[in-house]
Amino acid sequence: MRRRSAVQTLAVAGAVSFFSRLPASGPQEVPPEFVIHSDVRLVVLDVSVTDRRGGFVTGLTRDNFTVLEDGELRRITVFANEDIPVTVGILVDESRSMLPKRNDVLSAAGTFIETSNPRDEIFVLNFNDVVKRGLPGHTLFSDNLEQLRTALERGIPQGRTAFNDAVVEGLQQLALGRRDKKALVVISDGGDNASRRTRGEMFATVDRSIATIYAVGLFDADDQDRNPGILRRLANVSGGEAFFPRSPSSMSAVCRGIAKEIRTRYTIGYGPPASHGALRHIEVRVSAPGRSGLRARTRTWYRYDELPRPRE
Repeated sequence: MRRRSAVQTLAVAGAVSFFSRLPASGPQEVPPEFVIHSDVRLVVLDVSVTDRRGGFVTGLTRDNFTVLEDGELRRITVFANEDIPVTVGILVDESRSMLPKRNDVLSAAGTFIETSNPRDEIFVLNFNDVVKRGLPGHTLFSDNLEQLRTALERGIPQGRTAFNDAVVEGLQQLALGRRDKKALVVISDGGDNASRRTRGEMFATVDRSIATIYAVGLFDADDQDRNPGILRRLANVSGGEAFFPRSPSSMSAVCRGIAKEIRTRYTIGYGPPASHGALRHIEVRVSAPGRSGLRARTRTWYRYDELPRPRE
């Protein structure tokens, strides 16, 4: 029997629709014979929880979370708290300005891959004047460590920086992945002097993506191309985080932390009200008995666009 799920997921981007088999009542897998026959609109949030010391908090249940949209309480209908595999893209700035830091960048990106879920599907994009795929031929994703290390090393440090193009192409490739959860790790100084796409086009793509973006800003104080504000904005809009290591040698610890956060994030879904405007504001609250200072981080808004009904 052909199995089909007709859950239409807004995924806090409003313009993305895909079929999801996320569990509806807990971390367990949906039984193979289970078929959802009616269309259900869902907003799916990728949520990180930390304590007052900044440590990641695992083991929480759906009852520990409260979700409000435009101030209105929403019932959580999808919840998962497992270390489930994700689709991950790694964008590596290979412009001339990154040459002195390249060895540390590649080492840190390799550390990220090593500490990620072994079942993640990962790709690498190297960018300078143009954006190039690191994996060979028509291979879109890989979970092979050596193949991914080769993909990281395939870039040649030279030229200028097509940052906007890299982010857009990275998000487009993420959308082709099989995993419902998506993450993009961007290692760059944030500057752009070679893209065909504008900042506005880039952020429009971010708004319509389900991906959580982590930015690692690496630049010198006299780097004229640096733009830490763009890196922070990318992370904030998507519910991720921006990091600015004090030295290239500390990047591996940063990337190890990003991999750990991705593996400990919660998936929370709810049905949005149909009567509100296109711009929706989200607040996720978290509490647990005997554990004070918990903080939930996710997207704080999304755009709701009407989507066509999937064809039978």
